[in-house]
Amino acid sequence: MKCLPEAPRSCLRIVLSLLGTCLLAVSSAGAAVELKNDTQAKSVAITINGRNFSTFTYADTQPKPYMWPVRGTDGTIITRPIITDRTQGDHPHHKGVWVAVDEVGGVKFWAEEGKIANRGVEVTVASGNPAKMTVTNDWLDPEGKAVVRETTEISIWENGLLGYNIVFTASGTEPVEFGDTKEGLFGFRMAESMKEKEGGRVVNAEGAKGTVECWGQPTGWIDYCGEVDGRTFGVALFDHPLNFRPSRYHVRNYGLFSISPFGEGAYTNKKRPAQPYFLFPGKELRLRYALFVHDGETESANVGKVYLDYLASGM
Repeated sequence: MKCLPEAPRSCLRIVLSLLGTCLLAVSSAGAAVELKNDTQAKSVAITINGRNFSTFTYADTQPKPYMWPVRGTDGTIITRPIITDRTQGDHPHHKGVWVAVDEVGGVKFWAEEGKIANRGVEVTVASGNPAKMTVTNDWLDPEGKAVVRETTEISIWENGLLGYNIVFTASGTEPVEFGDTKEGLFGFRMAESMKEKEGGRVVNAEGAKGTVECWGQPTGWIDYCGEVDGRTFGVALFDHPLNFRPSRYHVRNYGLFSISPFGEGAYTNKKRPAQPYFLFPGKELRLRYALFVHDGETESANVGKVYLDYLASGM
């Protein structure tokens, strides 16, 4: 299947707008997803049809907000446990589902050398299909100065689809450089038994298979499946064709799975020149991605169709 990102973007903008109107009218009728914001605990409980799906944590004690644990339809946890240091495992900064990237104004936010400080969570649709919340974060350098502000609308559907509509604005009076790096932007860390090293399967929208073939490639979607306690689950990441450039995937055999537009040089092993992005004061950078949590293999979960539904949603 060929991906929509190959189509002319001017045409896509019109088509997706028209399709989104129809789909949203249908999806807003239900109330399958519920969000409950506990402002004291600084967490949002996410339930789907009454079952626990995940918790969005935005506590000040954390280096960044994240969603964890993520569960399949039977309650099985498919994210790796949170670890606090390298004595417990690799990459302790990989926390459930998160947004971060290195080399923003020279600060390595992915590696948690800068803090992503939450400034507010507003549940805008507490019960629906999708339910929605808007998260506002300041990305702070090691001295506590804001580099950029992130405002992200998170939409959650009954089928396990999460849409992230991310908007960055420069916090100061000078342009902010988003450097060329493979460390970013929208990430998921698999349960240990799901990773490719333990038999997990990876496939992209063009049919390429395995992390070696799929790593660093632009494509509409990649799906990563594996087993937990004898059952098969999968997580797909979706790019959006209206992002400023096609994104590439940091998909690894040890269970890291992320997508970012900021690595033209890094993701091609310098076969393409680095292309840093400069965000100027008064301008916005909008990035749209989605994550689809599903039971079963790629084909049985209809990942390709869910991808098209996501594009049609207009989110």
